[in-house]
Amino acid sequence: MADLLERLQESLASRYRIDRELGAGGMAVVFLAEDLRHRRQVALKVLRPELAAEIGPGRFVREIETAARLTHPHILPVHDSGEAGGFLYYVMPYVEGESLHVCFRKGRQRCQASPFSQLESVGRRMRETDRGTLATTAAHRSICSCRPAASLPSPRAACGS
Repeated sequence: MADLLERLQESLASRYRIDRELGAGGMAVVFLAEDLRHRRQVALKVLRPELAAEIGPGRFVREIETAARLTHPHILPVHDSGEAGGFLYYVMPYVEGESLHVCFRKGRQRCQASPFSQLESVGRRMRETDRGTLATTAAHRSICSCRPAASLPSPRAACGS
C-alpha cells in the first residue's frame, strides 16, 4: 500500500496532498487528502490499479457518473474526478466521524449525536432514495444502498464518540 500511496502522491501533487488511508474495499481505496486549491480536507477514492488492469475501468467510471448525478441530504456530492498517472479517482467532502455501522455497533446509549429513532428514520429515507435511484440507473452498491458502513447518521454530520 505504501507504493500506491507514493505513486498517487506523485501523480496528484499539484492538486492534492494525500495524508493517509481512511479505508479500503474490494474495488477502491479511500484517502484523506487536502485540496490545495480550495484549502479543504477531502476524501479521495482511487480505483485499485490491479483491479483496473484486470476488469477495466468501466464499473468505476459508472460509479463516478452515478455519484455525480445524485442529490440527496445523506449522499455527499462529487467535487472532482479524473485520471492521473494511470489512477482513476474521484473526490468527495471529508466528513469526520463514524458511519451508521459504527453507531449501530456501539449501541443505543453510546450513539450520542443522533437518537436511534432518527437513525432509523435516516435508514428508511435512504431505502426510499435507493428505490428511486435504482429505477432510473444501474447504481453502484456503495452509493445507492442502505449500507450502514457507507452511510452518515444525519446530513453532513456524524455520530458522537
